[in-house]
Amino acid sequence: MEFLKDMFNFLKERKKFWLLPMIIVLLLLGVILVLAGGSAVAPFIYTLF
Repeated sequence: MEFLKDMFNFLKERKKFWLLPMIIVLLLLGVILVLAGGSAVAPFIYTLF
C-alpha cells in the first residue's frame, strides 16, 4: 500500500494526473490476464492480443 501512496503523492506533486488513466488501464489488463490465465476463457482472451 505504501507504493500506491507514493505513486499518488508523486502524481499530485508533479501535477501528472494525465498518467492516472494509463495506470488504471494497465492494472485492469494485468488483472484480467492473471484471472483468465487459469480458466476456460483463456483462449478467447489471448485472441484479443
